[in-house]
Amino acid sequence: MACRGLSLKSRVSTLSDPAVAADTFLRFDPSRVPSPCFVVDEVAIERNLKVLSRVQQESGAKVLLALKAFSMFSLAPLIMRHLSGTCASGLLEAKLGREEYGKEVHVYSAAFTPADLAGVLQIADHVVFNTLTQWQRFQPMIQAAKAQRPELDFGLRINPRHSEGKVAMYDPCAPGSRLGTPIAQLKGADLTGISGLHFHTLCEQGFAPLARTLDAVEARCGDLLHSLKWVNFGGGHHISHPDYDVDGLIKRVREFSRKYGVQVYLEPGEAIAIRSGVLVSEVLDTLENEMPIAVLDTSATCHMPDTLEMPYRAHIFGSGGQGEKKYSYRLGGLSCLAGDVMGDYSFDTPLQVGQRMMFDDMAHYTMVKTTTFNGVRLPALAIWNSSTDDLRIVREFGYQDFRDRLS
Repeated sequence: MACRGLSLKSRVSTLSDPAVAADTFLRFDPSRVPSPCFVVDEVAIERNLKVLSRVQQESGAKVLLALKAFSMFSLAPLIMRHLSGTCASGLLEAKLGREEYGKEVHVYSAAFTPADLAGVLQIADHVVFNTLTQWQRFQPMIQAAKAQRPELDFGLRINPRHSEGKVAMYDPCAPGSRLGTPIAQLKGADLTGISGLHFHTLCEQGFAPLARTLDAVEARCGDLLHSLKWVNFGGGHHISHPDYDVDGLIKRVREFSRKYGVQVYLEPGEAIAIRSGVLVSEVLDTLENEMPIAVLDTSATCHMPDTLEMPYRAHIFGSGGQGEKKYSYRLGGLSCLAGDVMGDYSFDTPLQVGQRMMFDDMAHYTMVKTTTFNGVRLPALAIWNSSTDDLRIVREFGYQDFRDRLS
């Protein structure tokens, strides 16, 4: 599992706004789209993809798009020009990967239901189990699928008991984690039919935490690695961030692949979409209650839940922290949840009803987590090309989308 954070984002700078990550949007007019609206710059997406493509070409690793982080399949043709496939967390994402993206489809789930596994076995290239008990329990289905599709590969997710996460909620290796089989439990286990291992320890982090993870994995199950066909290093790699040690990653992947004779997979999500999108919002009302407050047509709980879960404060173009600029406001959403608050911000001029603003870096782990709680409308989706200035509204949502999720 991966997450969002501010530690790396905040280092991205531009001359006109040092806090901006999605820098191409400094010249975007938010009045051009309906509000609320997620807008993604396809040029910025390709900028990220080119870095990942270089990693593939120079290291021999295969890079997969983690659909749990970014699933805007309107950009699938662009993404698949650069990457090797997709990774999914269950049947529905797997179907999206197969139908809209193509190439390799890898599926891992913390636990499969029999019905979902039956569907996954028909369309996946790699199926990764979380525990040996599920692997053993589903052997009849697995053997039947292998007979029909001999090319099907199976793997096991391991927990290297090496924690690199800074936030417990997003740390797959935190004490008591349900994600992955602890390495110690592999001793003496029958792994016949398992051709690869998967591990995941990172959360929007650089190369050094991955290097330490690999050291731990090699120290604890190095002998096993020689018998495998592939190893998946999971996600959480901020490969396309300007500070990432891409050369170090390439070198380590080459060494690992050569030493153990395995195909390495990487499955970033945020690295594909960081610095590429914004959430356009509009001021609906202002009021006073011990401090100035503005109500927006977006919602923290419905449209950007990570701001409550992490928590973190999403940057708004042209804003400052509370008291930093002349006019400070608490920004809240339009749902009835008392805690539906984006945070405290300041601006050079007073906020006006109808004024547009842009929340920065909102492409990854945002669109995929939206809800229609309280009947709040889902943001529209748009794709912009910062080179040509072409803009297209991909989709708008309404009552039918809200109703059909209920009964």
